[in-house]
Amino acid sequence: MASSKVRLMSALLGLSALAAPALADPTVSVASVSPVTLGSGVDVQLLVSGVSDLYAYQLSFSFDPTLLQVGSVTEGAFLGTGGTTTWFEGATDNTAGTVSFIINSLNGLIPGVNGGGVLATIHFDSVAIGTSNISFSDTTLLDSALNTIAAQSVAGSITVSAVPEPSSYLLMGLGVAGLLAWRRRQQAA
Repeated sequence: MASSKVRLMSALLGLSALAAPALADPTVSVASVSPVTLGSGVDVQLLVSGVSDLYAYQLSFSFDPTLLQVGSVTEGAFLGTGGTTTWFEGATDNTAGTVSFIINSLNGLIPGVNGGGVLATIHFDSVAIGTSNISFSDTTLLDSALNTIAAQSVAGSITVSAVPEPSSYLLMGLGVAGLLAWRRRQQAA
């Protein structure tokens, strides 16, 4: 009887393990960005979500240098919620369209941070019309024991559009309104 209870309990535990949802790997991604007007700048956030015990990270990314130029790379606030950090903004190459080895780490023997937030903010200046992909490479997340945290990287994009021009009808309407105002002024004089 005891052995049948043990087998039943083992079977139920096995089934419950199969039914439990698997935890998804953390995600490193590019925050969604509205279209950018040619000649203007835009700040793009690199995000992490669903991470546990993040102590340090390193990442690189590429972009289309014919459309965008990196102006600056600044540290995001997420890792700093766990304590003092050491930050390296990486090496920017606006000719090749890469920022290599952005690195950030907590200092000391402390636990990593959990959840999600901004890892870094990239300021781009738009220089031509089109859509540039922002693709990650060399992405590594480490926990407080300096073990690799499995993560997935999700690319993003930035669209640069032309300076919007006023509608022809709007211009014509403004011209007619100006002529009517001028005519009234002439009649009143």
